Amino acid sequence: MKTYDTERLRNVCLVGHGGAGKTSLAETFLFNSGAISRIGKVTEGNTVSDYLPEEVKHKVSISTSLIPMEWQEVKVNVLDSPGYLDFLGEVKSALRVVECGVLVLCGVAGLEVQSETTWGLMEEQKLPKIIFINKLDRKNANFGKVMEQLKGIYPQARFAPLQLPIGQESSFKGLIDIVENKVYEYAEDGSGRYSTKEVPAEYEEETKGLREQLAEAVAEADDDLLMKYLEGEELNKADLQTALREALKQNLVIPVLCGSAAKNIGITKMMDFLVDFAPPPQVILEKAALVFKTLTDPYVGKMSFFRVYGGKFSAETMVYNSSREVEEKIGQPFYLRGKIQEPIPSVPAGDIAVVAKLQEVKTGDTLCGKEQTIALPGIDFPVPSLSVAIGPKTKGDEDKLGNALARLMEEDPTVTINKNLETKELILTGLGEMQLEILQEKLNRKFGVDVTLSVPRVPYRETIRKAVKVEGKHKKQTGGHGQYGHVWINLEPTDGSEFEFAESIFGGAVPKQYIPAVEKGIREAMREGTMVGYPVTDIKVTLCDGSYHAVDSSEMAFKLAAIIAFRKGVELAKPTLLEPVVEIEVCVPEVFMGDVIADLNGKRGKVLGMDASEKNPTIRAHVPQAEMMRYAIDLRSLTQGRGSFTMKFLRYEEVPSKLSETLISQLRTANN
Repeated sequence: MKTYDTERLRNVCLVGHGGAGKTSLAETFLFNSGAISRIGKVTEGNTVSDYLPEEVKHKVSISTSLIPMEWQEVKVNVLDSPGYLDFLGEVKSALRVVECGVLVLCGVAGLEVQSETTWGLMEEQKLPKIIFINKLDRKNANFGKVMEQLKGIYPQARFAPLQLPIGQESSFKGLIDIVENKVYEYAEDGSGRYSTKEVPAEYEEETKGLREQLAEAVAEADDDLLMKYLEGEELNKADLQTALREALKQNLVIPVLCGSAAKNIGITKMMDFLVDFAPPPQVILEKAALVFKTLTDPYVGKMSFFRVYGGKFSAETMVYNSSREVEEKIGQPFYLRGKIQEPIPSVPAGDIAVVAKLQEVKTGDTLCGKEQTIALPGIDFPVPSLSVAIGPKTKGDEDKLGNALARLMEEDPTVTINKNLETKELILTGLGEMQLEILQEKLNRKFGVDVTLSVPRVPYRETIRKAVKVEGKHKKQTGGHGQYGHVWINLEPTDGSEFEFAESIFGGAVPKQYIPAVEKGIREAMREGTMVGYPVTDIKVTLCDGSYHAVDSSEMAFKLAAIIAFRKGVELAKPTLLEPVVEIEVCVPEVFMGDVIADLNGKRGKVLGMDASEKNPTIRAHVPQAEMMRYAIDLRSLTQGRGSFTMKFLRYEEVPSKLSETLISQLRTANN
């Protein structure tokens, strides 16, 4: 593949819901451009884009693929992004480095959840959008119905249909080009060849109306054309093309095209449109590039995908990582098409390429020249919300697990790992079940580490409900010196204070040098309660009396006496179980609010109120953490994937008495 000037480069990202046909569209692009000789299928696991073993196995895209194609002396860098919410981080990073998003919709299903989500992401970036309505050869496909759905959901958007399908479902065979006012009829053999003819009489009125709508939509992008339009002059083909190109660049209109990737109908016209109308790359004066994706391989090493925003990046030269303030030598850059590498001497401004084995570089970092440092805006990744406990299946995998997880987290910034110090579990947090299951598969395939995933333990606490006075005595006689420690302590519940220790010793009943040992023994005993073994909290302990032996007493003896007294006292002081309560904010479309509130109430939650916003209302509630361990899954189901939430620890509260006995029995069984 040759090197192209910036003006002859295009960077676009295919986005949309899983199953809309993004990968099939990219595959047909490659076939029509001559890069491949046979169109692969997702169902057969032989597409250029979905090449990872996990993608082949699950038959879904899980990672953004770089699919460059050459068409009409222009190179189009196509980023094929995943269509499931679990991999939204991949979509956000891909959209960060392109000038245009192509929203692929299924002609049958229309606008689905991930399509709405990615629409929102493109709106946030003010990124120009193109819509491609795919699968018009399928049963129940309906171009007009999808258009009405789009207009209904986004009434402020200015959609500009540039094509009309000829035929429907199995009889779909071509399209009318509104700008050129011609019919393109495609061969039935899937070759992408077509013939042209005049627009049939029955389509003339509809075509004329769409042409007028297009003229109205794009005219304001050019002052001269706007005046021409307002004065009643008809905009010719050249006028429309000029205005459309500028209107798309300014994000004033959303062109709509159509076809069938499976039958190769309308795909060459889509390729023509990307070359002729998609905005060329935006470049800056400084030498700079953004690393937007990382892939790790135990054999090849780390691969960093980068988009050049200014200057030129050449092999075997030094680059400065302004995000981490380190300098590294860039190795041999290469173009990547799926998994096929093609080495290149340098990468020009506006282009996208890959380089291997940059040790310090992470996704979101800026690479630049040290003589003129610059920091490009990074990538705002979604916050992970589904946590699982992860552990090695065998003892031999323990040492390898930490390093393997660190490597995979370089690949996916939406995954976090931390150690819960209370439950002693390693907690893996991501965006969804599929993402975490695939990460489990990657650990095994890439690093040979077998792990189990389970619901994390809830960090319960224990406390007491009444005050008691108890005695603890440790007395042991052996040859030589014995051991003797004797204490009386008062235990009483506190409100909001985790632990208080005091002493009211008179007359030296317990010598002062042993009092710290008593406190140490109490603190040690608090680590494990008497009911289920969880830490004890919200308690005040007062050392009030005791006795000692001039020869046999020691710090250890008083520490053990304190432990004996504390454990005895907790059992007598009406011990009870405390559970963590979290504060949650759920952002959800109004249509789902009733279901979400009912679900929170069913989870023993206390709904505090709702805040209105321009986008979606936010529900605020306090809910026991035990009820929220799988909430990311529950909320996705309740809201068809349209809800989101944030959660933070609030406080500990007593478990209701009607649940306490059953819960304690379950916890004892689990701990045994």
